[in-house]
Amino acid sequence: MTLINSLQRGKAVKKHHTVPKAWKKKKSSLKKQLMKSQQLKLKQKHSTEQPAPIRKIIPLKNRKTRYFNNRRSRPWKLPLALSFSVLLLLILAIPALIVAFFGENSKLDSASVEMEREETVEMESSPVSVAVMRSTVDTVEDIPLETYVAGVVASEMPTEFELEALKAQALAARTFTVNHLLHGNQAANYDLTDTVQHQVYKSDHELQQEWGSAYTEKMSKIKEAVNATKGQILTYNDAPITAAFFSTSNGYTENSEDYWENELSYLRSVESPWDIESPKYLGQQTFTISQIEELLELKLPKDSPLYIELDRTGSGRVSELGIEGYTFTGREIREKLDLQSSDFSIKQNNGHLIFTTEGYGHGIGMSQYGANGMAKEGKTYEEIVKYYYQDIDISTINEAVPALVSR
Repeated sequence: MTLINSLQRGKAVKKHHTVPKAWKKKKSSLKKQLMKSQQLKLKQKHSTEQPAPIRKIIPLKNRKTRYFNNRRSRPWKLPLALSFSVLLLLILAIPALIVAFFGENSKLDSASVEMEREETVEMESSPVSVAVMRSTVDTVEDIPLETYVAGVVASEMPTEFELEALKAQALAARTFTVNHLLHGNQAANYDLTDTVQHQVYKSDHELQQEWGSAYTEKMSKIKEAVNATKGQILTYNDAPITAAFFSTSNGYTENSEDYWENELSYLRSVESPWDIESPKYLGQQTFTISQIEELLELKLPKDSPLYIELDRTGSGRVSELGIEGYTFTGREIREKLDLQSSDFSIKQNNGHLIFTTEGYGHGIGMSQYGANGMAKEGKTYEEIVKYYYQDIDISTINEAVPALVSR
């Protein structure tokens, strides 16, 4: 093939693929029509559709999405909550179980010890017996000394008192008893009564009725105190003392001669500040003028204030009272009017006399509430009795009064 033929063939090919101008115009016209048609459809569509709502922009903290306060729990929340609950339960339950277990064991141990104590405390043997006039039945009962002392301590002192105070009371009661066995009324068919005339005494049967279910516990404590002082008595110059005792002082005990007739060197006034805690420390009684006349056996003016004068002992108790020319000792006034103490003051009010007392009892010897106060401070029964009874010794019955034991 010649070059000329090739060129002519190429021109022919080019001429074959060239788009005619008429077609281009036609294509452009079709394109414009298509675009107009699409625009028309688009306008019709927009005219029939509702306008899109305006979206409200919600602050980030208020968005309720999966990641912001979604009400639906996260997949890992449930097992974590269960684990936390179990852990909390264990933390609370384990200590409670430990306390309950060991606490219960402790209570059981304490109860066992108390039961063992109650079962093992028995009265020691007694070297002598005491003939006691039982006032309610008017008969004389022979009672072993230590048993009698236990009945006196149980009747004369509250069992709630400290053990050392109960021991001091046992020592005083035993000494008081032995002294009466030696120097009591030999003509009588008994040694002591069971009343305040001597010492209040109650039998086991009477105490059981009084204490009920608490009898065993209370009586075991009394027996422990009595057994701890078995056979011991208080002596002065190798002889048993008059071991006086009473409930509550006015802050001081009384010299024996200021209330009784005789002076006893071991019964001296001492300070007793613990007594102010006693429920019996203060008392008050009111009498009409007519009652005073009857009780004191005198005549008093009723239309004018009474002339009353008081003299006092070193302990503050009334030694003498003068009323409209009549004179009485403080002891007489206390006993005739049945006052709690001989330490009293008097106030007149509209035909009445109001007596206010401090202390309870005669005030000589050992104060029971004072003894308990000393015991609370850690004092032993030996220290207590040597404080309230001056210059005394603690001896045994066998040493001090062997003749009494050999009867």
